[in-house]
Amino acid sequence: MARIHARHARLASAERSSLLANRHSALRNHRPNVSTPIIRILSDLHFGDRGSRIRSLASLAPLFEGASSLVLNGDTIDTRPAPVPGAVTALRGEALDFFARSAPPTTFLTGNHDPDISTHHTLDLAGGQIFVTHGDIIFDDLVPWSQDAPIVRQRIAEQLGGLSAESREQLDPRLTVFRRVAASIPQRHQSERNRLKYTLGFLKDTVWPPGRSLRVLNAWRRAPGLTAELTRRYRPEARFAVIGHIHHPGYWQRANGVTVLNTGSFGPPLGGCVIDIHPDRVTLRRIVHRRGEFRLGRTVAEFALR
Repeated sequence: MARIHARHARLASAERSSLLANRHSALRNHRPNVSTPIIRILSDLHFGDRGSRIRSLASLAPLFEGASSLVLNGDTIDTRPAPVPGAVTALRGEALDFFARSAPPTTFLTGNHDPDISTHHTLDLAGGQIFVTHGDIIFDDLVPWSQDAPIVRQRIAEQLGGLSAESREQLDPRLTVFRRVAASIPQRHQSERNRLKYTLGFLKDTVWPPGRSLRVLNAWRRAPGLTAELTRRYRPEARFAVIGHIHHPGYWQRANGVTVLNTGSFGPPLGGCVIDIHPDRVTLRRIVHRRGEFRLGRTVAEFALR
């Protein structure tokens, strides 16, 4: 009887070992495959702004799985002048340190909120098939619905007027002007820590008077066409244009042959997407926020590369 019990014990132990081995094998098989390079594009994190859903940069870690490199396409943080001394420096240090330590190799592109986060304003990928820029360059006032739009429009016009006729027609000098003007506009509600004051400031700067909401909708309507025109003008060989800025995720296939993809944002109401650049295709995937973490969701669209 003792031998029978011993045999059953050995069999049970062997079965447990087999189950554990199978479980470990399954886990290995479900690890992200990074043997194929994937460039993952995000934008408009707005980390440090109460309107962003990101409370900790560590909550982004699941979005890095499977990516060989990252592109942050503008408005990662707000580096413009803030009323609290040292706040911008601390925020910049936290963000740059996190992505250097905890993320795949990361390229920062500038946006209207972080015009000096790097010297890179655009990026060309997939042999020139994909053109990436934040998107504010399509508007002559950066943010048409902003309370600062009139002064921004005036400053941009003045600085463009100071360029030579040739430079005014070139993308890089124009982007330099846009970034310089963006850096001259101080933060409003973005750096406010008090919830009530932030909400009131947001409503004042973005929603009120009611006509400002119509400007947001108009910007959403115009942005795909303006982006396609910009792309065809400055990147005539590109088939895809990737922007953020207007916080309206989606894709639009335009008559001039340019497909415009927008990554949305990490704030309400519409949320965001990631764009994955594979060697043979481009995919647009939703970002889901679950249990305090951001993860990859369903595929919204997929396009073949040549």
